[in-house]
Amino acid sequence: MKTKGAISQFIEKYYLHFNAAALVDAAKAYEDQLNKGAKMMVTLAGAMSTGELGKIFAEMIRQDKVQIISCTGANLEEDIMNLVAHSHYKRVPNYRDLTPKEEWELLEKGLNRVTDTCIPEEEAFRRLQKHIHAIWKEADEKGERYFPHEYMYKMLLSGVLEEYYEIDLKDSWMYAAAEKNLPIVVPGWEDSTMGNIFASYVMKGELKASTVKSGIEYMTYLANWYTANSEKGVGFFQIGGGIAGDFPICVVPMLYQDMEMEDIPFWSYFCQISDSTTSYGSYSGAVPNEKITWGKLDIDTPKFIIESDATIVAPLVFAYLLDM
Repeated sequence: MKTKGAISQFIEKYYLHFNAAALVDAAKAYEDQLNKGAKMMVTLAGAMSTGELGKIFAEMIRQDKVQIISCTGANLEEDIMNLVAHSHYKRVPNYRDLTPKEEWELLEKGLNRVTDTCIPEEEAFRRLQKHIHAIWKEADEKGERYFPHEYMYKMLLSGVLEEYYEIDLKDSWMYAAAEKNLPIVVPGWEDSTMGNIFASYVMKGELKASTVKSGIEYMTYLANWYTANSEKGVGFFQIGGGIAGDFPICVVPMLYQDMEMEDIPFWSYFCQISDSTTSYGSYSGAVPNEKITWGKLDIDTPKFIIESDATIVAPLVFAYLLDM
C-alpha cells in the first residue's frame, strides 16, 4: 500500500473528534469503496469551481477517484471561466463590509461577485459566449442534440480557447473530465449564465430549445449509467446541498419504485459536507438516515455528514485520497 503523505498523516494524527473525526472516517470509507471496486459520484454545489477546487479535483479525476459528477450549471462553466480569465478576477476580502453603492459600482465595472471573488463578465462570460454559440449553432443546423456538458467538452477539446489560457491546464477539472469523457449530470442547467444565454438565442429565434438535451434526458442518462455500473456499488459524495445532490440521489428510488427494478442496489456510501441546519424542512440539512425512508440508502450503508465549510473540508478529503 502506498505510504500516505504529510497532509494525510497530519489529518490522521490531529483530526480525532467531532467534525474533524467525521472527515477522517468519511475519507477512509471513500477509499474503502474504491478498493472494493465501487464507483463514486461527486456532486458539486455552490461556487466550488470559482473557489478553484479544480486545483485538486482535476487530479482526483485523473487518478480515477471519481467516476461520475453531478454539478450545477454554474460549476460546469465557472471552471472554464477561471481557465480563460483568471487574471481578470478581482478578490474582495472585505466583502462583508460592502455597501449597496459599492456593490453597484462592481456591477458597473462588469464584476459579478461570488462571496469574496468577482467574476469579470467581459473576459469570462463573453469570451466563452462566441465559441459556445458557434458549437450550438452548428449542432442546431445539423439537427443534432447534445447535453450541456457535451457542448463544453467539444469547446475545450477543439482548442479554440487555448489562446486565452491563464492558469495551468492541469488545474482545470473540466479539462480533466473532457479528456476522459467523464459522465456528468447537470440538473437545472438553465439556471446558469450559459443557460440564460442559450435561452436568449431561443427567444430571438436563432436556436431551437431542443438543441440542448433536457433535465429529463439527464435523469434517463443517469439511470442507464447507474444500472450499468452499480454491480459493485456506487457511492455518493455530496459537496454542499441543492439540486446538484438532490437530483441524482433520486435515481435509485426511481429505478426501484417507478421502473420496478427490485434488484437495483442502494447507494453504497453516502457523505455530505454541509453547513445547513439539520431542521426546519431543509433537505440539504437532512441527516443521512432520513434518506433510508426514501429508498435511497440502506440500513447498513456507510453514512457521514461533515458539518463544516466545503472549501476547507473537500480539499482535505481529496488530499487524503490522493495520498498527499
